[in-house]
Amino acid sequence: MVFKKLLGALGVGGPSVDTVLQPGPALPGGPLSGEVRLRGGGSDVTVDRISLLLVARVEREGQEEEDEGTVVLERFTVGGGFRLAEEADHTVPFTVTLPWETPITELHGQHLGPVLGIRTELEIAGARDKGDLDALAVGPLPAQEAILEAFGQLGYAFRSADLELGHIRGTGQQLPCYQEIEILPPAGHAHTVNEIEVTFIAAPGGLEVVIEADRRAGLFFEGHDTVHRFTASHHAAPQTDWNAQVDAWLKEVVAGHEGHAVSPSYGDEHGDGHRSGPGTGAVVAGVAAGVAVGVVGGMVAAEVVDEIGDAFEGEEDEESEEEG
Repeated sequence: MVFKKLLGALGVGGPSVDTVLQPGPALPGGPLSGEVRLRGGGSDVTVDRISLLLVARVEREGQEEEDEGTVVLERFTVGGGFRLAEEADHTVPFTVTLPWETPITELHGQHLGPVLGIRTELEIAGARDKGDLDALAVGPLPAQEAILEAFGQLGYAFRSADLELGHIRGTGQQLPCYQEIEILPPAGHAHTVNEIEVTFIAAPGGLEVVIEADRRAGLFFEGHDTVHRFTASHHAAPQTDWNAQVDAWLKEVVAGHEGHAVSPSYGDEHGDGHRSGPGTGAVVAGVAAGVAVGVVGGMVAAEVVDEIGDAFEGEEDEESEEEG
């Protein structure tokens, strides 16, 4: 990344900032390391605070059309309280811990669709301005990867993944949004199920797996969705027969058992009873054959944004207008 001047609240000729993240995907609940590289502008300044914002592009389905926006998932303070001399270079290394519920953006190196970024914010003389914006890649936890692979081994195929604004009732969700991974059933189940939507809600103690089945309508019954919640242990991931476990979950979901069911009503932060439906992200390309077995073998990824800045550009412009 090249140095980017902070021209807004800090004024022309102010400091510039470049945030460099450690290469490779991070993991939910894991460390994210890197360094913030500052270069002084035309005069000495005191840097009061350096913040990193974990931001995500999310969708919210309205009654008539789907809305997209940016949401801050977490804010980290990584430095501050020092003097930055004119045209001087200063580096601030950091290591922060990502939220356990951080969405997955890639699997076996293949982009899944969600867009996450780390935005750097400087505070100088009471003024705050946005600096660097860097794409963030997040891979799955071992249990998440094993469960997705099991879907593939059972004949299910990846369709798309997106982030929905709101909360899933009956779960321990902490973030303001959740990730839906949409999976198409094999031919043997296509007559009863349109698609399966999987949401992982990770925590230090384990993993909640919310599975929603969009059931087809039949001659004597109406189509409806069934939502079930299951749990998985992080530590048991290597020893678990995930094909058998996921198959048992799916049988319960498709049969409409109520043992582990949660309310199929998804509420947003205002509690208006918003309910998520099938994702509508554009599908443009399939994953190259042979990259990985399981669910990735049938993956069709959503369009990948060439520059993460493009994904957030409109949102930042609106914020700038409001601040002005």
